[in-house]
Order: sequence, then C-alpha cells, then structure tokens
Amino acid sequence: MKAAQKTPLQVASTTDQIVTLGDYAHSVISEQYRSIFKYEKKVLADNDPEDLHHMRVGTRKLRTALQVFGMAVQMPKHADSKRVGSVGKVLGKLRDLDVQIAALEGTYLPLVDGVEEDLLHEALQVLYKQRRKAFDVVERTLARSRYQDLKTSYQHWLENPKYTSLATLPIIPLLPDLLSPLLADLLLHPGWLIPASGSSAAGGEILHDLRKACKHVRYQAEFFVPFYSQPFQDWIQEIKSLQDNLGKLQDSYVLQDLLKEYLPKRAEMPSLQATIHQTRFEALADWDRVRQQYLDPAFRSYLHQMLLEPVLPVVEPIATPDPAPASTHKRAAAKKVSKTTTKTSAVRKQ
Repeated sequence: MKAAQKTPLQVASTTDQIVTLGDYAHSVISEQYRSIFKYEKKVLADNDPEDLHHMRVGTRKLRTALQVFGMAVQMPKHADSKRVGSVGKVLGKLRDLDVQIAALEGTYLPLVDGVEEDLLHEALQVLYKQRRKAFDVVERTLARSRYQDLKTSYQHWLENPKYTSLATLPIIPLLPDLLSPLLADLLLHPGWLIPASGSSAAGGEILHDLRKACKHVRYQAEFFVPFYSQPFQDWIQEIKSLQDNLGKLQDSYVLQDLLKEYLPKRAEMPSLQATIHQTRFEALADWDRVRQQYLDPAFRSYLHQMLLEPVLPVVEPIATPDPAPASTHKRAAAKKVSKTTTKTSAVRKQ
C-alpha cells in the first residue's frame, strides 16, 4: 500500500529520527504542488474566483519553496521555478481583473449614482471583456503540453526525489541560515523610509515593492511554523496584515489608472474619487507606527534573535498498521500532533 504523504508539520513533529533538510524540503514541495493542482478543475469550471486565487497563491508558494530549498534539491528541467512562474503569471492576470471587478461592484458602485454609476458600468463592461480574454489564455495554458510536462515532472520527482549533499544535514541548526537572508532583505527595504504622506507617485511604487517583499517573507516563514513558538506566528500575522493594507493601497492606484484608460478623458467622478482617497487613508492609518517599529534597532534585533531559537512541537506517537517504507523522504514514523503548545525559549517582545 502506498504510504500517505506527510505534511511539513508531521515531518517536523518526528521525535524518533532527525529531520533532515531533504526530508523537510520534500514535504514542503509536495504540499505546495498538491495545493496548486487540486484547484485546476475548479479554476477551469470558473464558478468561484477564490479557486483561482488559491491556485495562484499555490504557484507563488511553490516558487518560494524552490528558492528556499534550491541548495538541497535537484529538480527536473520541466519543474524549475521559471516554468512555475509562467503559469502563475497567467493566473495572476485573470486574478487581478477579478479583484478590480469585485472592487467596482462590491465597494464603489453602491456608493455612486447618476452619471458616475453609468460610467462605472461602462468600465465594468470593458473589464468583463478583458476577463473573458484572460480566461481563454488560462484555458489554453492549462491544456498545453508544457503545463502537462510540469505536472508529470513533479509527480516523478515526488516519487523519486534527487538531492544534493546538503540534503542530509539536520534542518534544525540550518533554520536561522534559511530565514535570516530574507529577513535582512525585508529590513533593508527602502519602503520603511516613506511616510504615509509620501505614498503617492514614486513612493507608491516603492511601497508596492515592499508589499511583494512582505509576501515573500511570509510565505517562507509559514513553511517553518512547526519549528517556532507563538511569537513567530504572531509576527507572521503582523506581516500578513501589513501586506493586506499595502495591497489595498496598490489596488486603489491600479483602479484609478484603469478608469483613466477606459473612461472619457473629461469624465468627472467626485464621489468615486472621494471613496478611493478614503480607502487609501484607511490602508495607511497605521503605517507610520509600523514603519517606525521596523526602523527601531531593538525591534530589528528582536526579530533576528527570534530566528535563532527554533523549537520542536510537543507530539504523541500513535500506532500505524502500515508504516511508510524507509527512504530519504518517507523515513519518519507516523505521528499525530496532540498539542498546539510548544516548548519555548524564545524571547518575548519588550
């Protein structure tokens, strides 16, 4: 009988064997691969935009996993990060249109009337036309041999993984090395120097890039949640909140650009513009406090220290009638995490 795939949490919870970098890389890549392709049919059915969102996020997380564990795994030619990214880019164009359509229909349209309402309906017609074209591209992409080769390559690698010599190293001592570079990139981003009052024009582009950096850090950090205590999880939630707010800011600029492109040049929409400005104000309401926190040497030191103190989950082994055969990526005995609390020595926030 084929052994069930283990999640990263199950692999990390192993107490009878040392978890290697290769073990954990396999579990993370497997989870992200499956999170993409389980939504494929639903995306093609096009009944719920959230299916597209989940599949797109899956491609991003898989690319991040390939970058994080790239020194330990040897992936097939058709399974590289670039090919995954090309699929994600196609999905992203369709998703971006869904976001703008939802914003117009759900947020802005109910707040306007008269001429402004008519103009928004015109803009929506254009967006829906673009969406039909973008969906056609998604359908063609998922039907192409290039995409099928991608799926086949991952299925083959998951059954017969190939690693570098680094894959044999225990993962616990490597965690600070894996996480610290991305934290450094985040802390050194110029976006922290831009106040809320400078968020327009060039400043807005820098903040948009900071949002992407937050997303990348969050995805990577989420891979290693089983190895860290509550402060680490709280930090991930803070990053997610910041990412969401910066996303709302960016979406407002994208929407404004779309309206300029598709509506008559002399069209005046004071109610809509007021709503857009209010959205930006709310998105940046806490920004200056957050950015000052990330510029604070004590807080920056706290984040670095937090990464230096991984922990192991508290687990209880359970009996299994069909244990997985011994292999590089399926050596751990089946476990069940019985508690969400962990032994922790992590520093507390001051």
